[in-house]
Amino acid sequence: MDSAELLDILGNENRRRILRLLARRPCYVTEISEYLGVSPKAVIDHLRKLEDAGLVESRTDDQRRKYFSISRNLRLEVSVSPYEFGMKSAYPASASLDASRWRYLSLNVQFDATDAEADESEPEEDAGEGREDSDVGGKDAVETTTDLAAELDELQQLQRELSLAQRWVHGRIADVQDRLGEALNGDEESRLHTEVLAAVAGGATTVEEVSRTVEAPGHVVESSLAELADRGLVERDENEEWTLAGE
Repeated sequence: MDSAELLDILGNENRRRILRLLARRPCYVTEISEYLGVSPKAVIDHLRKLEDAGLVESRTDDQRRKYFSISRNLRLEVSVSPYEFGMKSAYPASASLDASRWRYLSLNVQFDATDAEADESEPEEDAGEGREDSDVGGKDAVETTTDLAAELDELQQLQRELSLAQRWVHGRIADVQDRLGEALNGDEESRLHTEVLAAVAGGATTVEEVSRTVEAPGHVVESSLAELADRGLVERDENEEWTLAGE
């Protein structure tokens, strides 16, 4: 779903309250109505919008009561600064993603999902030496549960640290853009020039690539590159490719 549409849907306080409730447990319409203090008809309307957006799903129990629950993991990010306004929504990355190979973020990842599989694949020992099978199974279940609880706590702490890191990066980006704008004389075109410079620093070498990166028309980008070249900040080689000056 488009991030703007998702933001519109979540702009309603009662729909946000419904999601907070469903994040704790599945509920049927009457429960949600009592929790919100609004009519069942209004709840049904909110749930329909959330279902259409793919955020909630329903099932019917043995007593033919219709339960609603959150259907998927989804992250919505909104960035607002003097230099940008943007939204993006994303689903969780694949569990096989190797975070240790990220270029700029270093994580102390100590979780090994194969441990449990390895334990299960080991041959069972003879249970006749003074230990009951049920006792062994019980101990294994307790150990697995406590291990998962510990892993959950560490992941939640990591989530909080990543949130702080995102906020820090957001602030640093605005600060660096301010300083870069001042270095470019702080004129009305400086913000475009900073984005163009960053795009070139990031590997965009043609007007088309820079244009896609900064989301500006080609002729505007070409004019900006020409001015930056006059200032000695970028240069174009014989292949008509742009790079930072001195690289």
